[in-house]
Amino acid sequence: PEPEGHHFPSEMRGVTIIGRGETLRYSLAEEMERDSFVANIAKDLGVSPSQLAARKARVVSEGNEQLFRLNQNTGVLTAKEPLDREEICPQSETCTLFFKIFFENPLQLIRGEVEVRDVNDNSPVFLEKEMVLEIPETASPGSRFPLVRARDKDVGSNGLQNYTLESNAHFSIALGKRKDGGKYAELVLERQLDREEQRELNLLLTATDGGSPPRSGTTHVRIVVVDANDNIPVFGREVYEVRVPENSPPEQLVVRVAAADADEGSNGKVRYAFTQTTEEYGQLFELNPDTGEIRVVGILDFEEAKMHKMVVKATDGGGLSSHCKVQVEVLDVNDNAPEIALTSLTASIPEDAPPRTVVALFSVRDRDAGDNGRTECAIDGDLPFSLTPAFDNYYELRTNAALDRERTAEYNISITATDWGTRRLSARESIFVQISDVNDNPPQFTQEIYTMSVTENNGPMLRIGSVNATDADAGKNARVSYALVRQEGKEQPVSFVSVNEETGTVQALRPLDYEEVRALEVTVRAADGGSPPLSAQAVLRVVVRDENDNAPVVLHPSRDSLATAGELVPRWAREGYLVARVVAVDADAGQNAWLSYELAKATEPGLFRVGLHSGEVRTARAVAERDAPRQRLVVLVRDRGQPPRSATATLGIALVDGFSDVFLQLSQATAGRWQQQPQAAEEDMLTTRLVAALDCVSSLFLLSVLAFSAAKVCKGRPRARLSPPSARYYADGDFVADGVDVASTGTVSLTERYETCLSSGPGRSQFCFLRPVLPTESSQDSQRSLPALS
Repeated sequence: PEPEGHHFPSEMRGVTIIGRGETLRYSLAEEMERDSFVANIAKDLGVSPSQLAARKARVVSEGNEQLFRLNQNTGVLTAKEPLDREEICPQSETCTLFFKIFFENPLQLIRGEVEVRDVNDNSPVFLEKEMVLEIPETASPGSRFPLVRARDKDVGSNGLQNYTLESNAHFSIALGKRKDGGKYAELVLERQLDREEQRELNLLLTATDGGSPPRSGTTHVRIVVVDANDNIPVFGREVYEVRVPENSPPEQLVVRVAAADADEGSNGKVRYAFTQTTEEYGQLFELNPDTGEIRVVGILDFEEAKMHKMVVKATDGGGLSSHCKVQVEVLDVNDNAPEIALTSLTASIPEDAPPRTVVALFSVRDRDAGDNGRTECAIDGDLPFSLTPAFDNYYELRTNAALDRERTAEYNISITATDWGTRRLSARESIFVQISDVNDNPPQFTQEIYTMSVTENNGPMLRIGSVNATDADAGKNARVSYALVRQEGKEQPVSFVSVNEETGTVQALRPLDYEEVRALEVTVRAADGGSPPLSAQAVLRVVVRDENDNAPVVLHPSRDSLATAGELVPRWAREGYLVARVVAVDADAGQNAWLSYELAKATEPGLFRVGLHSGEVRTARAVAERDAPRQRLVVLVRDRGQPPRSATATLGIALVDGFSDVFLQLSQATAGRWQQQPQAAEEDMLTTRLVAALDCVSSLFLLSVLAFSAAKVCKGRPRARLSPPSARYYADGDFVADGVDVASTGTVSLTERYETCLSSGPGRSQFCFLRPVLPTESSQDSQRSLPALS
């Protein structure tokens, strides 16, 4: 159906679809008003207007100017502006405009042609308003004289069809037809002229076209009768045919015409001039009136006119003249570079687009002819794209390899079109293509293992570090979020730490205790925002640093040992005699667990000393008779933390001379921790104690003999050793002073072990004889003095 409000002549609605190439052919009269109806494309193609809109149909005219408009809503093709056939096709009998209908989704191209029909809108025009002919009176009847040619821009039947001459007694008009189909008029002498009878004749020449109604133009022909001159100039050739390359420089010689006259004097002198010369020819060529040389004065352009035809008149001094024709063929020179016109472009393609994906469609045109107009296209550089000829002079730009946005995010593709001329010309067009991102890269952690440290007893939500992962993708595909991974069947350290989802900041959720948890290890996952998301994992290791929050703990002597006399030292002990060893541990680590010992308080300050790092209590000098038999020492144990923590150990020491003193102190110990008894009670019990002492000495002598015999029998058997304290009471460090491994043997030196030799009572009170398994100098002296005690 035709659009409402438009009425078109029936002869303008024709459409012809021929062959299988889907070429639409239409015709349209020139000078139609703007938006004139050309055709109903939707109806002719058998599609609905909605399909035209859905497939983004559009019309593209050849050349730079778009002459037609396609309404996607109605499917009607209209002319954007009134078409002037004479302006569009000035030198062609037929005027055909080519266009193409482009469909996208999917891509389809349909050719179309619109023939612009000529309308008789131009009258024949003579370029000269008056034409003067000098004809000698001796001219014989039948002589012919060319007349100025009229120009009609219309073609066919609307073009120039006939010439008529005003009625007269001497001349008639004769019509001729040129090789190109144009008509010309010649004046024919019908009756001899008589200058004495009539010097001049003025005739009206009329040119008429074949339009309906016909149009016409006129010019005046003034005939001057010349006195007798019986020889006219004669050209060597009737037609001069020459070839001249376009863009010939000014003053270049085209041809030299020559006419000879047998007369003498002024009647034999010939001068040359153009006749029937259009304004166009006058701007391109120049004729020397004396020599007959025709030279170039303008710019010859093969693309505008391939042939120029001129008429040269040779006139002698007597006024006689003759004519010749000059045909100048313009040869093509490769002076036009190819032209690239982009028709369709996909601005962005995904990086996972398969090879052979169409990116753009463009056409290449060269206005030259032959090889000068033959073109080829290529892509500059090594790019993952290729060119594929589509049809006619159209090319498709396609991908020819896999794309990777992370390597190259955009391409500036330079396409070069080159012709095949001897001097090859080229044109270049840049096509900018962006590569859109696809989630094909998982996040990457900057480290495989993140090790962080935090001091124990920290505050909650303390920041202890951060993890970082990057993603080579873009947009949401590169937006990384973090989370801790829970592992089934294992203790969940995620209750101790957390990771910020957006920033990757690691925080401690609660206070940590070095003595409970010294290190923990969790897995961190980084996932991007793609669909589906990609992820990576890293190990987060948190090391808890120790803080001096535990004081030393004394293992030996125990607090229960204070109920007895504790350690026994013979009065013959020399300087350096080992009395006892204070053993202490610290649950902390490092220097927080490095312990030092010092004597804080003593009954006899100068009698004993304590090893700074070993905790060994030794005599600082030989025991003297004046020293009190009961000594009390307070040993201070201190770690090296900041601030330091400490503990004390109290030792009770008895100075004895022999076994009597031993049992005396044993009885006094059972009486109640070194308490003073009234002097009278001691004297009353003296006799009883002496009797008991003698019994004990005898028993001990017998026991010693038995023990000595048993020792000989059992020699070579390993001695019973005291089990070291449990390793859980010790820190991980070593005492640097002694090189003692606290984790394996406590603070007792590897060179000395001790055995329990005697206990008394039901367990309420007890004391130990300590002797070294590997005797030292002082211990050897002690054994010599007390052989029975071993």
